[in-house]
Amino acid sequence: MRVVIAEDNVLLAGGLELLLAAKGCDVVAVVGDGEAFLHAVAEHRPDIAIVDVRLPPSFRDEGIHAALRARREHGALPILVLSQYVEREYAGELLSDGRGGIGYLLKDRIGRVAEFVDALRRVAAGGTAMDPEVVAQLLARRAGDPLDTLTARERESLALMAQGHDNATIAERMRISDNAVHKHIGNIFAKLGLAPDDSGHRRVRAVLAYLDGHK
Repeated sequence: MRVVIAEDNVLLAGGLELLLAAKGCDVVAVVGDGEAFLHAVAEHRPDIAIVDVRLPPSFRDEGIHAALRARREHGALPILVLSQYVEREYAGELLSDGRGGIGYLLKDRIGRVAEFVDALRRVAAGGTAMDPEVVAQLLARRAGDPLDTLTARERESLALMAQGHDNATIAERMRISDNAVHKHIGNIFAKLGLAPDDSGHRRVRAVLAYLDGHK
């Protein structure tokens, strides 16, 4: 798996490069700003890019805009975005195009190496990987929202779906049968008015897009 990293923190960028190399990934470029990132993507055509939300010169949203531009110009390039804090508008902006290959993780998640590498591989394969904290904030909606009609178990299922887990993993984590998971997911789609025949990461994106007002 060929990776481009856009991260201005030299220590973090170096750590990511070493970690990914140890896991068999080929880090083809490490850059520190949005323009350099776009050039690196055009030159190397990586399988996935890891991008910090905040990059020079203003350290506001250069990273997210570079990521969105790269996806427009390079066929929905898989992007794993890293952020210091949960920034809901950026998560929603990434998800709003309705395509796969999107991840949004807090930087603290990198320390959990197995989880981080698993998320990276899911995104590279066209899936979705959302940080549990991001999901929790997306689920925290105002009173009267259709989410209020979900049961506690349905909300738990939805949160795990949003993180990118498949039905078998959801069943294992919730300690219920596959049939029970299938029923919960069917109820979720019915209550939220989403197509019940959608599947895989497309289903997750549809749910997240709905939760953040981008459906």
